[in-house]
Amino acid sequence: MIYLDYAATTPVDARVLDAMLPYFRENYGNPSSVHRLGQKAETAVDSAREKVAAVLHCRADEIIFTSCGSESDNLALRGAAMARRNVSGEKWILTSKNEHHAVSKTAQQLEKEYGFLLEWLGLDEHGGVTIDSLNKAVCNNTALASVMYANNEIGTINPIADLAAIAKANNILFHTDAVQAAAYLDVNVEKLGVDLMSLGGHKFYGPKGVGALYVRKGTMLLPHMTGGGQEFGLRAGTQNVPYIVGFAEALHLAAEERESRTAHVRPLRDHIIGNVLETIPDSKLTGHPENRLPNHASFVFKDVDGNLLLQMLDSAGFACSSGSACKTGNPEPSEVITSLGYSRDWALGSLRITLGMDSTVEHVDSFLKALPTLVEKARKLHN
Repeated sequence: MIYLDYAATTPVDARVLDAMLPYFRENYGNPSSVHRLGQKAETAVDSAREKVAAVLHCRADEIIFTSCGSESDNLALRGAAMARRNVSGEKWILTSKNEHHAVSKTAQQLEKEYGFLLEWLGLDEHGGVTIDSLNKAVCNNTALASVMYANNEIGTINPIADLAAIAKANNILFHTDAVQAAAYLDVNVEKLGVDLMSLGGHKFYGPKGVGALYVRKGTMLLPHMTGGGQEFGLRAGTQNVPYIVGFAEALHLAAEERESRTAHVRPLRDHIIGNVLETIPDSKLTGHPENRLPNHASFVFKDVDGNLLLQMLDSAGFACSSGSACKTGNPEPSEVITSLGYSRDWALGSLRITLGMDSTVEHVDSFLKALPTLVEKARKLHN
């Protein structure tokens, strides 16, 4: 199987697994326990927090460990919006329809069930949030804006530092979902200027089931899990020590090896984009042509059933995806593809190819050899 779906998940790096293993059997204590085994576990969590903080250029006590990127998004939006309304009454939430569902559906629930007001930010033709749209949407009653760093479906990178600066000038909290971005982009929060940032371990060769939320000092959050007061009282529950250790190691390696990893995937990505647009009629690149994740290629093909194409690729030995990983089996085009203005006959035929550390020139070449025939076959079946 040739794996071309690294945006959905990545295999755990052997070095990450090595760092995790001792905390399953030897050092299995509860970090909240007073005895030596507990203290050992607590030390592991503390040093993981320091390691993450070093990558983000923030304080260790600004890092909250969670179970995944989606949970981090939920804690950020729900926690910040509610705390803000309690203190100063602001009710507006600004976000875009191109966000991961962990953000957009949380924002919709806050509107529907909790009486917040929601405004969708305008997007450009590449699915990016524009500075202009945030400027226009801001009002005195805005609590929070949330814009993803890089889009999971189409790879477009948003101008986070510029957007965060507008939010800051208007005294609005700014959250970014950096779950897709962290594998390849700089997540230095001082440079980005964000108040809240979500990360998920399994997108950069860490384990599934662990994430983190950066919370700038002084940002008030209402906890969404109450209990024993772990994670500075913001997320109760016994810490998942081996996963936290693995998350920190994976993020550290991603930052340390960012340049070499980018240099490995970018030429492969460019080769895929150039070749597909040249060899397949009625094909278009989705997302920004240049300002996109270095490992990310995404397309729409006219008159193709995206899910059928995925099944055909799977049978031929290639793992890819259509839209986001959460969209499988859904015959509706995703909001992200629709936001780009494609009609249904284009929007249903989306394909995402994402590369990683184990991708090779041979993998890409054999994929590019197989794809045109499969698209043609899918078209015939569609018609």
